[in-house]
Amino acid sequence: MAFNLPQVIKALLFSTSQPLSVKDLQTVFTRFHETPAILLLGETGTPPAEAGVVPGESPADPDPAEPEAAGDDPELYHDVPSLVTAAQIREVMDAITAEVAAANDVYLLTETAQGWRLVTRPRFARWVRLLRNEPPPLRLSPPALETLAVVAYRQPVTRAEIEAIRGVSAEGGVTKLLERELIHITGRADLPGRPLQYATTEKFLALVGARSLDELPASDVLSSRQIDEWLRVAANPTRLGDAAMGLPQDELPLAGRTETEVRGQKSEASDEPPEARSLESGEGNQEGPAAAPVDTPATADGPTGG
Repeated sequence: MAFNLPQVIKALLFSTSQPLSVKDLQTVFTRFHETPAILLLGETGTPPAEAGVVPGESPADPDPAEPEAAGDDPELYHDVPSLVTAAQIREVMDAITAEVAAANDVYLLTETAQGWRLVTRPRFARWVRLLRNEPPPLRLSPPALETLAVVAYRQPVTRAEIEAIRGVSAEGGVTKLLERELIHITGRADLPGRPLQYATTEKFLALVGARSLDELPASDVLSSRQIDEWLRVAANPTRLGDAAMGLPQDELPLAGRTETEVRGQKSEASDEPPEARSLESGEGNQEGPAAAPVDTPATADGPTGG
């Protein structure tokens, strides 16, 4: 009878609550071929005595009610391949996934970034929480979800970049995501002040059901290059004049002159001496400025009188 690889992998999946990767499964088959020699020879090099057999007595007849010894099952322990390729493991996992989905059982086989694992269907979540006496999971607020989306698509990203994209403070959202272990600190950016950089964790991939960041859906709003250009423009804003705002030229207060020209003219006027500015201001007056009254000094004889 040929070796039943799907049954062995399914048993290994049921035996653990942790994800099993390709490397984990390949390690199991490697240990299978290394373990028998160690157990049979031991340290002395002699096989151990049969359990339950007293020296000098013949072994008892096997009980027909007892199950067959595990090592004698040809479907599970004979002709075990020494190397199971990743393609074979993935093919078996795909078959088990389809089998479980078709049976509509209470569990599913899911693949995460760490490997494959059997999980309970989401519709039984309330019963599982009652068994474990766990509270319902807390939901993320819309601001926290927006912050998480920015980190997922822009990582590694600083808090200043998050706030530039969202337009509001991101301190509360970043703190909450760090507490939920959905993001973590990856280092410091090579920018003034050396701000912290954030990226998503493997727990985030498990939350969204993705094996890697490459499986995240592409943004249908802005590409990464467009966001980079938008951030560059936001960091260096340009001043808009009245013409750029769409005002007609005849309503401009500067009468067609740019603000730079007006500033230059004011600067030149401020450099002129006060006498020149006063003469320029009186050029249009033909009568000229009024003469200031002159005080006539009194004579030595004093006022005349009769």
